[in-house]
Amino acid sequence: MTTDKRKVLGRGLETLLPSRHVPHAAVAVPAAPRAIADEVHQIPLEQLDRNPYQTRTSSLDPVALNELAASIKAVGVVQPIVVRPITGGRYQVIAGERRWEASRTIGMPTIPAIVRQVSNEQAMEMTIIENLQREDLNCMEQARAFDRLSRDFGLTQEQMSLRTGKERSSIANFLRLLKLPPSVQTMVEKNQLSFGHGKVLMTLDSPEEIERLAGRIAEQALSVRQTEEAVTRLLQPRPPAEEKVRLVDPNVKDAERWMQGALGVRVTINDRKGRGKILIEYTSLEDFDRILEVLGRK
Repeated sequence: MTTDKRKVLGRGLETLLPSRHVPHAAVAVPAAPRAIADEVHQIPLEQLDRNPYQTRTSSLDPVALNELAASIKAVGVVQPIVVRPITGGRYQVIAGERRWEASRTIGMPTIPAIVRQVSNEQAMEMTIIENLQREDLNCMEQARAFDRLSRDFGLTQEQMSLRTGKERSSIANFLRLLKLPPSVQTMVEKNQLSFGHGKVLMTLDSPEEIERLAGRIAEQALSVRQTEEAVTRLLQPRPPAEEKVRLVDPNVKDAERWMQGALGVRVTINDRKGRGKILIEYTSLEDFDRILEVLGRK
């Protein structure tokens, strides 16, 4: 097991697990549930139970699972899973569910595992962090996982960033998805809308407008850029005929759209021959903090 391979786990689990290197060697299954920390044990798959704290709601990708199974059949399980002892001499999978499932599909009798004596809360936190370091969670699953770390464990966005290796601004954007109407969240979860679509929709204040535009995106297969243009039209509707129409240089208009996408809030640029002002509107302290971070203030 190389150092590079260990890094695949990310920094999150390493904050909860000791980082001392453990040689991959077959060791007899412990007679009692309590095991010596840091040792790798070959545990019979029939003694393992599913993780009750799993944050993934979608099923495992069968194609990816088959590819992993083929790799395990060829070279074995390179990275041990993490389990904790429970009653009756059994173990509960904390991290490594995909490796466990793949090993089961090819009939492996045992799997290398590190046994940890951890509480229910520690097991839940380790599971959430391990999942967030994978790429197979959809946007809403990631958003709910970050929300659980915030609500159940009181972690700040900065702490979540350190544990998962993800940018704080990215975490903030995932959490903002939870402010979308439930029906739109379902569309994101089913990949009818992308993460980019969700970010643009969040610049609208009205849940009804968000739902209507989300329906248009799905029906007309609008791109993120087209969605930005639709949102701009909603935020800056055409004035009545008797009012003077605001003429905007195409380059300035393009800059407005870009800033709205980057900051996630309404932006208006008033330019007069190279001089003017930029108006950035925000509706919450979270928006304000995110704007400062995007602009470079730590």
